[in-house]
Amino acid sequence: MPVRLIFETHSVTVDNETGIATGWLPGELSRAGRRQAAELGSRRRDVDVVYSSDLRRAVETAEIAFGDTKEIRLDQRLRECDYGIYNGRPRSEVAMLRRRHVDTPWPGGQSYRDVVAGTASFLEDVMKGWQESTVLVIAHSANRWALRNLLDGVPLEEQVDAPFEWRPGWEYVLV
Repeated sequence: MPVRLIFETHSVTVDNETGIATGWLPGELSRAGRRQAAELGSRRRDVDVVYSSDLRRAVETAEIAFGDTKEIRLDQRLRECDYGIYNGRPRSEVAMLRRRHVDTPWPGGQSYRDVVAGTASFLEDVMKGWQESTVLVIAHSANRWALRNLLDGVPLEEQVDAPFEWRPGWEYVLV
């Protein structure tokens, strides 16, 4: 019995627009991000439940998109990678160091492999609880990489060096 999983990244933040790698900091949607979140709600009305990272920028995206129309469940396993002492640093600085932290945690933080483990645990729970349902996930680029690694077999090493290309969602069927 399959689960239809739709993955969306949180909407654009002030940090995104100013070149900051937010990591585990809360972040705040920009004006453009609030518009994107409203569009998400219009685009994805066909879901049974919404899961969101518990970081503020993802929660804000979910709240604007779905308000009182859908159940929103927060899950810390859907957080962005914790860059430790690099949270809030310039994105260009963090991007240069990503490959080093596929398996080795960021100083004071976690590795991308840790994000994969959290995402895998989340997927196991979704498979147990949401058979024959459509589940929307609002999270971060590291979770997108984790899904591609877990479901499509794309090595993390290939993903961390590639630019992240936003699009209006990715869909998977979990069996």
